[in-house]
Amino acid sequence: MFVELWRDDRAIEGLPIRLVIALVVGVASLSVMMNTISGLDTMTVSELDVDPSKEVVGEGETDVTLTVVDPDGQPVSDATVVVTGGTATLNGAVTATTNSGGNATVTITPQLGPNQQEGTVTIDVKPPASGGYSDRRRNTRILVVEDGG
Repeated sequence: MFVELWRDDRAIEGLPIRLVIALVVGVASLSVMMNTISGLDTMTVSELDVDPSKEVVGEGETDVTLTVVDPDGQPVSDATVVVTGGTATLNGAVTATTNSGGNATVTITPQLGPNQQEGTVTIDVKPPASGGYSDRRRNTRILVVEDGG
């Protein structure tokens, strides 16, 4: 015996209560999701960058002032800058902590290898514990060029 679905009363038995439950659960889930999304602004992390006073230096001892800034260009205090050798070598890592103006001065002595006319020195930032900052992207590097010697 063949019964068409649109005439079958059993096919929709219990549907209204299931539909109401699905709507209530859906609306509650949507509400929780919207509250979470609206609260993400306070959980975002700002990427820091470094603005060196000298982007190009020669070999030998040089003082460089590094300014740590947030995405809006505002200085960030209490960040630690770490300068290490890249394709130019340094005698170890040089560190300093930024002051209230976001500045830290480091003395570096970069050296180039034989037959090397230029190289770079890498700058990393360890963000302050407070403020929601990170340093995941590569920062500006300092270019080291061969002295005319």
